[in-house]
Amino acid sequence: MSDKEYLQLAIEEARNSAKAGGFPAGAVIVKDGEVIARSGSGPSATNDPTAHAETSVIRKACEKLGTSNLQGATMYESLQACLMCFSVANWAKVSSIVFAARKTQEMVSKGYYEGITDGERINQENTHHIKVVHLPELEEEALRAVREWENQTN
Repeated sequence: MSDKEYLQLAIEEARNSAKAGGFPAGAVIVKDGEVIARSGSGPSATNDPTAHAETSVIRKACEKLGTSNLQGATMYESLQACLMCFSVANWAKVSSIVFAARKTQEMVSKGYYEGITDGERINQENTHHIKVVHLPELEEEALRAVREWENQTN
């Protein structure tokens, strides 16, 4: 499968998350051409502020592989990671991240992000560097999932 196809799986997870009562964000971890784990953001009923799609998929992948080291793995995200999720990916030694929709000031003002933190600068300052790739051709599809969720919750 291509990066675009894996990223479409992450967007599918975002839609599934919204249907289940969570935020419309999805993530998939792939290693050696195999989907290791898939997850959406946890429903608000869990009362777990760390249950973002990325942290959840990292937990699932680590559990499945029996390790906390995901070196060689790629994480596909419907939305660009927040600072917490990027940090968890760093600690798990994820090798690369491919995402569809960039973080925007509008998303920050709606409370979807903690702020417009410069993840690229942080990545360069960290000891472990993650290769980060934006696939803008899927940005609109990922944002459509967010808008659909907003229309249902408002």
